[in-house]
Amino acid sequence: MKILFCNFEYPPLGGGGGVINAHLARELAKKHDVTVLTSKRRELPADTLEKGVRVIRVPVLMRRKNSIASLTSMATFLATGSKKGLELLKKESFDVINTHFVLPTGPVGVLLSRQAGIPNVLSLHGGDLYDPTKFLSPHRHAFLRWMVRGLLRRADLVVGQSNNTLANMRKFYTPEIDGVRIPLAINRPEPVSGGREMYGFADDEKILITIGRLVARKGVDQLIRMMRQFAGEKVRLLILGSGPQSQELKNLVVRHHLEQQVMFMGFVSDEEKFRLLNLSDVYVSTSQHEGFGIVYLEGMAFGLPIIAYDEGGQTDFLEDGRTGFLVSLNQLDRFTARTREMIQDDDLRQKIGQTNRQLVEEFFIDRCASRYEEFFCQAIDAHIAGRQHISLGQRTG
Repeated sequence: MKILFCNFEYPPLGGGGGVINAHLARELAKKHDVTVLTSKRRELPADTLEKGVRVIRVPVLMRRKNSIASLTSMATFLATGSKKGLELLKKESFDVINTHFVLPTGPVGVLLSRQAGIPNVLSLHGGDLYDPTKFLSPHRHAFLRWMVRGLLRRADLVVGQSNNTLANMRKFYTPEIDGVRIPLAINRPEPVSGGREMYGFADDEKILITIGRLVARKGVDQLIRMMRQFAGEKVRLLILGSGPQSQELKNLVVRHHLEQQVMFMGFVSDEEKFRLLNLSDVYVSTSQHEGFGIVYLEGMAFGLPIIAYDEGGQTDFLEDGRTGFLVSLNQLDRFTARTREMIQDDDLRQKIGQTNRQLVEEFFIDRCASRYEEFFCQAIDAHIAGRQHISLGQRTG
């Protein structure tokens, strides 16, 4: 099978949506011919082979940071991605297109699938439909809702990574489309070397860790405010990631005199990320919404209890009292109390950690890739037979 992925972000650009696309592409490339069409920044090569995947990058304007895409860069990708994609289709044929993010990538996927006469499988990542912290979230604006609705209806198959994402799709856009759920997945982490001594952490300290882009939706300011309740105690918070709120959050740490307890690790390699997860005690997140939350899976893979809010796609696989604690959205006092309970109870942490290591076995990339492979084949067969949607998740009513 020849697969063309379209995604405006792909590592090292972007966040979780690009990362899962890379995991999926590399796993499928073990059996299939895989090409990714994505955007370019500065020194990144225009056309290269990365871990068995051909990655074609097109230039965009105003992409100043790897972690954040500007509106200009996303709009530019519509033009440059479409142009390069059409050029590619003149030289090569593909069996299926997998488009990631209904906006901004969706129009590119639709154009190329129509031009090539092949099915378009549209993968939603949550924030492309619904982000409660963004004024420009598509669900808030009639024109964007209309655009998203049209793109969803033109797809041969819509994939959501969580029940929450599919529910938001039906609530705000297309109640007639069921879609299919394929949970996101992670690579099985490699063994890591090095421990707390590398960072000067004491063995008797309790280490909290959170990972993500430093944007409003992640709610990292709440974690910093929570740390005021642990001032002077042997409790540290490690913040992994970068983003536009970085300096604001650092200023907040200084204002509350938490410099010794809150550490900004910045954007780190996978090796260092896994090393820091391995030496931590609890994964904490006050994110306002996650379409899925692969970082929770990474924490679980290292035996960490997860403390998070109960809003978003993570509720598909996180269970209060079993995988850690789920707290009602923005109940920070309750979140703080649950965090204190977890770090003080060594037996509870160990028990939950063992459970999480077992549960995460269902969420490694080989299982995710197998499901995508299955639905790609179904989409191709349906397309050849002239069927649209109905056998692949759309209600006829």
